[in-house]
This record gives sequence, C-alpha cells and structure tokens, in this order.
Amino acid sequence: MKIIATSIGERKEVDWKGKTITTGIFKFPVEKAIYLDVEEIKGDAICNRESHGGVDQAVYGYSQKHYEYWKEFYPDLEWQHGMFGENLTIDDLDETKIHVGDTYKVGEAILEVTKPREPCMKLGVRFNNMKIVKQFWQQNYSGIYFKVLETGFVKSGDQFIQIKSCTDAKTIAEVYNEKRTKNKS
Repeated sequence: MKIIATSIGERKEVDWKGKTITTGIFKFPVEKAIYLDVEEIKGDAICNRESHGGVDQAVYGYSQKHYEYWKEFYPDLEWQHGMFGENLTIDDLDETKIHVGDTYKVGEAILEVTKPREPCMKLGVRFNNMKIVKQFWQQNYSGIYFKVLETGFVKSGDQFIQIKSCTDAKTIAEVYNEKRTKNKS
C-alpha cells in the first residue's frame, strides 16, 4: 500500500437546507508533507471532536480503488482525492484484509489500525446528496481510522510497511458489519 494523496481541509460553514452546518469534511490534496500528530493532523480542521480526531481516530485513510465504485453513482461530481474526508488516499486499502491492531510504518510515522469510519450527514453535505450516507453504510468501503503511535511527516508516494500483524483480531470489514447490524436494530 502507498499514499496516493495527502489531504487537509479548513473549517467551513455550509448552508444546508436553511441550516448552517460547520464542517471540516471539505478536504483537498496538498503537495507538501503533512504532520501526523497524536490526536490530529496539523493544519487540518476538525469541527466535531466527538466523531473525528482524538487518539483513536487521528488519521483517516480511504482507498483509491473505492473511488471507481462511487463515481458510477455520482458521475457529475468534480472528483478529487479527499472527497470522503480522508487525510490519506491510499492506492489499495482493503478493509476485508486489514485487522484492528495492525501496525504500519509510513513516512516518519507509525500508525495502528483502530476502527472503521461510520458515515454521518456531513458526508451527504459534501456530496450534496444525503443518499450517499445510506449507500456508504451498505458497502464495506468504510475506510480506516488510525492511531498515531509515532508522530511524523508523511507525503504522497510513502509506502505502508507492516510492522505488526493482528490476524487474531477482527478485520475492519467485520467491525463495520457489526456496527451496521446494530444500527439496523
């Protein structure tokens, strides 16, 4: 696996159906290296600390391969990396093969897999269509949150080198499916 793009966003206020929504989901690729800190990425806006940022979800990674699936549903969007609010767009991030606790060296940082991302209404705001939230729940394309065990800079082209494998733990897809089942009941 390798980083295809690094993305950050600013705090943005959006008028959504007459209500002002404050969000940091509008992330865009940057050319420079980004600094992964213990609870966040330096320079990246986090507007809802209950759902984003913090030790267990300091970095959000999403697979470039998943983009092709979503482009069929939303062909008229102006697609660029960071569309799902991810900080790291990774060439081939497979939630069915990555386990909670797996650990990777990437750039100067060391990252540990913690959990899948659960979609919220701000993903709908980003796509200008709330259907994406339900569609996102129906797929195993959740992306992955990482804990930063060792802080440092990462940039496009940096490789993920696995330094710890936790095959006895659940995969991210298994955890996501459990959450999806709970949300239905």
